[in-house]
Amino acid sequence: MSSPTPRVYAARLLGLPVFDPQGEQVGKVRDLVVVLRSDGGAPRVVGLVTEVFGRRRVFLPMTRVLAIETDHVATTGLLNVRRFEQRPTEILVIAQMLDSRVTLRHSDVAGVVFDIAVEQGRTRDWFVSRVAVQEAARGFRRRGQTHVVEWGEVEGLGRKDEAQGATQLLAALAEMRPADAARMVHDLPDERRRSVVLALDDERLAELLEEMPEEDQVEIVEQLGSERAADVLEEMSPDDAADLIADLPADTAAQLLSLMEPEEAADVRRMMAYAEETAGGMMTPEPVILSPDATVADALAHVRNEDITPSLAALVFVCRPPLETPTGRLLGAAHIQRLLREPPSSLAATAIDKSLDPLRPDATMDEVAAHLATYNLVAAPVTDDQGRLLGAVTVDDLLDHLLPEDWRERAAERAERREAGA
Repeated sequence: MSSPTPRVYAARLLGLPVFDPQGEQVGKVRDLVVVLRSDGGAPRVVGLVTEVFGRRRVFLPMTRVLAIETDHVATTGLLNVRRFEQRPTEILVIAQMLDSRVTLRHSDVAGVVFDIAVEQGRTRDWFVSRVAVQEAARGFRRRGQTHVVEWGEVEGLGRKDEAQGATQLLAALAEMRPADAARMVHDLPDERRRSVVLALDDERLAELLEEMPEEDQVEIVEQLGSERAADVLEEMSPDDAADLIADLPADTAAQLLSLMEPEEAADVRRMMAYAEETAGGMMTPEPVILSPDATVADALAHVRNEDITPSLAALVFVCRPPLETPTGRLLGAAHIQRLLREPPSSLAATAIDKSLDPLRPDATMDEVAAHLATYNLVAAPVTDDQGRLLGAVTVDDLLDHLLPEDWRERAAERAERREAGA
């Protein structure tokens, strides 16, 4: 076990696993909750915002924290799974303090907060001890000087900052998986969320939108200008972009489609032509597609792409040209497991599974589920009447449509009832 850390910086604490006394992980740290003091003294850390059950965020009082170490947080094991609700007197360190503009007392130094340090006092209470401040850049490519000072040497923290940036929070979000980062953005105060959304690059914002509820997606797209919204939609997978556009007002949807690149818009329009709860409506139109003369080495090089999900990487599809959906005739699909057993120089087409039947685009969710279950598949091809590949349905595509939108909240509520009855 690593030794206790007397001083912990919030940016390093973010994402640490939370363990109970039995060594079981019960959550991850997502923020610190502090309360300002009326006398201007160092704020007291009253608890941690902890993510449990995938997306639910709960409050973990510091009185139940046994230790904060370099690689994890240890607790008493008593965790109230009621959803965290921020009180008016509380401030979130990651969400609200980072990027605040401050000045240092007794000097003309001004800058932004890029980290906050907390430590445990003699009374075992935790409090904010240090503030890391970075001055504005001076000259071309020259970073401003950094200062790590006592809380009392900083002016401006805790007050509303209309021009608060998002640089440090973006850095924290960059270290998180898209689903976790999406939940953090969802939980931000409205003004803070807007500043973060506007500061995210198009690709990262697209990743987060794909993990958000429909109402969040619509709200964020409406906050973006039409040109920016179209750019972000181009970065989304066509099936997710089609679902989002379908939730927008008709005139807004038409405008965004007209602003998108023609090829990207064509993919989205094609997805929108299928009913939502069919194989065509669920499929991903960009699976791994190879030509008949592609080798096993070519196939393995394609599936190594880190942007391809594990379920999509499980199958490669060999088709006649053109190789973009809708392709030429589908010759067959090869399982990655089979390809790994073949010589790299052999043709991928020699490893295709000839017993694998494709799905029709109008296949229902039940038919898709039965097909995947019957043949133990994590992905299956979807073809048209001419045998052309239209896309692939993956098991995660199916689950996105089978599970109710609030399934994570339902799981947390069941756990809460079990906790109450224990």
